[in-house]
Amino acid sequence: MEAPRQKYFSTKPPKVSSAGKCNLVVAVQQGSGNSREMNVLTKLILLPILLLAVAVSSATAKAPSFVLFLVDDLGYMDVGAYNPNCFYDTPNVDALAKSGMKFTDGYAANPVCSPTRFGIQTGRYPSRKDATNFFSGRRGGLFNSAPLHGRMDLEEVTIAEALKKKGYATFFAGKWHLGPTEEFWPTKQGYDVNQGGFSKGGPYGGKKYFSPYGNPRMTDGPDGEHLPDRLASETCKFIEKNKDKPFFAMLSFYSVHTPLIGRPDLVEKYKKRAKKITGAEFGDEELVWPKNKGKRKVRILQKHAVYGAMVEAMDLAVGKVLDKLEKLGLDDEVVVAFTSDNGGLSTSEGSPTSNLPLRGGKGWLYEGGIRENFLVRWPGVTKPGSTCEHPVMSTDFFPTFVKAAGGKPKGVGSIDGVDLMPLLKGGDELKRDALCWHYPHYSNQGGFPGGAIRMGNLKLVERFEDGKVHLYDLSKDIGERNDVAAKHPDKVKAMRKKLHAWYKEVDAKFLQAKGAGPKPWRPGE
Repeated sequence: MEAPRQKYFSTKPPKVSSAGKCNLVVAVQQGSGNSREMNVLTKLILLPILLLAVAVSSATAKAPSFVLFLVDDLGYMDVGAYNPNCFYDTPNVDALAKSGMKFTDGYAANPVCSPTRFGIQTGRYPSRKDATNFFSGRRGGLFNSAPLHGRMDLEEVTIAEALKKKGYATFFAGKWHLGPTEEFWPTKQGYDVNQGGFSKGGPYGGKKYFSPYGNPRMTDGPDGEHLPDRLASETCKFIEKNKDKPFFAMLSFYSVHTPLIGRPDLVEKYKKRAKKITGAEFGDEELVWPKNKGKRKVRILQKHAVYGAMVEAMDLAVGKVLDKLEKLGLDDEVVVAFTSDNGGLSTSEGSPTSNLPLRGGKGWLYEGGIRENFLVRWPGVTKPGSTCEHPVMSTDFFPTFVKAAGGKPKGVGSIDGVDLMPLLKGGDELKRDALCWHYPHYSNQGGFPGGAIRMGNLKLVERFEDGKVHLYDLSKDIGERNDVAAKHPDKVKAMRKKLHAWYKEVDAKFLQAKGAGPKPWRPGE
């Protein structure tokens, strides 16, 4: 018999905080006299009391604290809240979804890690700084990739720096991957504490996901200590230490990035489960600029035991932090958000997960590469168990959090994210009519260099090798299999025009010719 699911976090909905509310009782002696005079007298008595109450309430109002979970390479369909038939157990993330708002159409700023992380930290499109691929990724194909700026410059204003200006304690744990040397790491970018964040994009030292870690920004624990649990423990320590003042804690998991290594007990659990699942595990996906004839394989069935163990261990770590908030009495006060940096690995590096019905995965501009889990629990703001279908992006965390903290979302240039508060309060509109992507690289996972724009339910994908475009109606074709570009030339023209204007606005770069070889397509051609 399979072991019962482990769970830290309770599923009770958070209480709506009464902080800031004023209950006022005024007794007026009854007796003779004009009632009108009594009303005037009552108002004269009440007015200064009410003004005082408002002043006290404003003075004592506590700025919201924030916990942001960022999971590496987690697919949209890897969480039970988004996939009832999920192979992996994620009870704590599922409970978080039930206690807050689930965004069905949440997106990463890019189909790979570093650019999305740049977008979260700055609220800006990574294309503005040529931070368009994972930092060190310069793979070529038919053409050379666009120039890559492999760091987040110190001049950028991070979400941590903006919150520190408002008196926040700031904390980072886990994967950073935003600069090659120490001068670009978290403590140089606004974070008071850094546990484990440095140049690498994965846990590549020591015993990888187990101590000793060989991580220059984190001490080793007892032999065999599990990395996700350790990062959660460090986050809990920070929260407890700073529980009486506003804080921002970002737990940026190395999980579920390769190398594929799981807790032995959990691996065994999923091996037993996998034996009960039958059917083809892989199908064919397009092969971009092939060196060999054929098609790239894509996983179409979730049953990878090690990956299952890694997902559940991440979920347990999330539960550990949420449990700490509950025990400290902070679960009704602290804002909690959860997302991923790109889609799940389905076409390369072991292809451990399936994103179906979404097409593609990490490294692809199809929905499987950019559509993400996107959860926000905001006590007193979000309705427990609510769902929002409005498209949002990871760049939106910066302005949303900073504005709620009383700050002004300012950077070295344009802030591209928008404040999500209207949606969090139950509205259905934002002052934004499109989301755009720009990925001028050949991905490790086989994805093509290209751009994309979503307007309403329509998504246009543009290939940078030859300028070919595809149009998909996501309301009818979430798997992006039915190209309707030929049926809607007017829509293609309008969306392409807007996308190209956006390229110009962000100073987007494009593919480069190899020596005297053929020239790649350019916008306007």
